[in-house]
Amino acid sequence: MVLKTMNSLKRFSPDFLLLCLAIQLHSFGQVNKKAEKELNSIFQAEYITEPIKLSEQQKSGLPLKILDNTFFKVKNNGQLIGYAYIGTAPSKDNVFDYLVVFDKDLIISKIKVLTYRENYGGEISSKRWLMQFKGKSKGDKLLYEKDIIAISGATISANSLTTSINKLLNSIAILEQQNVFK
Repeated sequence: MVLKTMNSLKRFSPDFLLLCLAIQLHSFGQVNKKAEKELNSIFQAEYITEPIKLSEQQKSGLPLKILDNTFFKVKNNGQLIGYAYIGTAPSKDNVFDYLVVFDKDLIISKIKVLTYRENYGGEISSKRWLMQFKGKSKGDKLLYEKDIIAISGATISANSLTTSINKLLNSIAILEQQNVFK
């Protein structure tokens, strides 16, 4: 299925992909506001986010492309209370933005789809469906349609999010070996 998704991305012209990137960058401010609102509801306390800065060498060895200002430590009164990652994943004709919130032990506590740009497949935003990812951590390898329930009408997006979460968890395992979280 991932191969089908990658092949479907090849059919788009470079101009279309640049337009999608421009829309994504333009909406990034909106995404950050939505992520902040979600973090407020989760932590229900005064907190600050501190970007995790990765060197180019650290970034190059990761299965998931982690950009600057997308992965954060979340602190309350100087104490680490968790982590947050804002990412994008491809849907049928576009991309969608999502937030992954981890506890301080890097175990997923919540996932939220922040912006979904397709007419179909928005069911992946369902809290009930997203709860399947709660409790997963760096050692887990999730299989779509086995560990993660398929969604009719959202196959590409659901599979894409599952793949992105697997890459994120794998990237966290690598970064943990490099003592990034110390």
